[in-house]
Amino acid sequence: MNKTNKISVRTDLAMEACELLSKEETYKGIETEMKRTDGIEITTVRITNDNAAEAVGKPKGTYISIEADKMKGADADFRQKVIEITADMLKTVLNSDREKNILVAGLGNRYITPDSLGPKVVAKILVTRHIRDTLSDKIDDSVASVAAIAPGVMGITGIETAEILKGIIERIKPDAVIAIDALAARRTSRINSVIQIADSGISPGSGVGNKRMLLNEESLGVPVIGIGVPTVVSAATLVNDSMERILYAMAEASEEKLFYNTLNNLGDEREALIAELLEPYAENMFVTPKEVDEVIERLAEIISNAINIAVHPALTKEDINKYV
Repeated sequence: MNKTNKISVRTDLAMEACELLSKEETYKGIETEMKRTDGIEITTVRITNDNAAEAVGKPKGTYISIEADKMKGADADFRQKVIEITADMLKTVLNSDREKNILVAGLGNRYITPDSLGPKVVAKILVTRHIRDTLSDKIDDSVASVAAIAPGVMGITGIETAEILKGIIERIKPDAVIAIDALAARRTSRINSVIQIADSGISPGSGVGNKRMLLNEESLGVPVIGIGVPTVVSAATLVNDSMERILYAMAEASEEKLFYNTLNNLGDEREALIAELLEPYAENMFVTPKEVDEVIERLAEIISNAINIAVHPALTKEDINKYV
């Protein structure tokens, strides 16, 4: 199986796309850096040329993944750590000296829970554009001018998200757009456990396999920072992960370990084969955990607070909570 087929395995995470690359091949233009702090793993992937972008299947840019299984849990103290790290990472891709006027766009369908992350984040954003316009002499530059919109999905509005945002951008002229959306992962363990920040934009609907017009600087005319969380996996990914666990258990219990280990080592080829076999029956089937309602609320809290802190450096979380 060639590398193109491997990369076709369903994932919106750049770090997972890099994992799909053959270990025997090296690609100039792909830089990966990983560090761990307080139980949170931060992976930065930089894709710097067209050949690397084609190999990974992602546009050129910087992709920062913040991963921790506990972020979806009820531990408020741990979520605060994730908020602080996410805010710091967002600041690294947001030029706070130049980008003072921000449009936050919450993508997705508010009526479908796994796809409602964007609208739920927007509901918790501290919007200040209207205040700065009327009280500009009382607010210093440490508080950005922020507007927020949840444009809905094409199936409800009949309008491409990019078309809606482009009209708004032409009117209010923001310096940058921060777009939030649900994504899909290739590992069930990463559902609701990774926040990806990308300076290359975002593709609406990608999390549920319904990609629309790409939102990036080329299409909208301003820098676009994409923030996403994988809230679903494809049916093929779920079957593959289950098969991997079964094969591992059988290898542990059997004397014929070589046979089961060989099947397990097929890895990406096996997942692509499963996807092909499922295609007539479950081509567009995606799976999400049953507790997704509570988890989406927690993730929306993390991302909204991180955005508020990153774009309003003079304000603390306590200050922001007074007004949101």
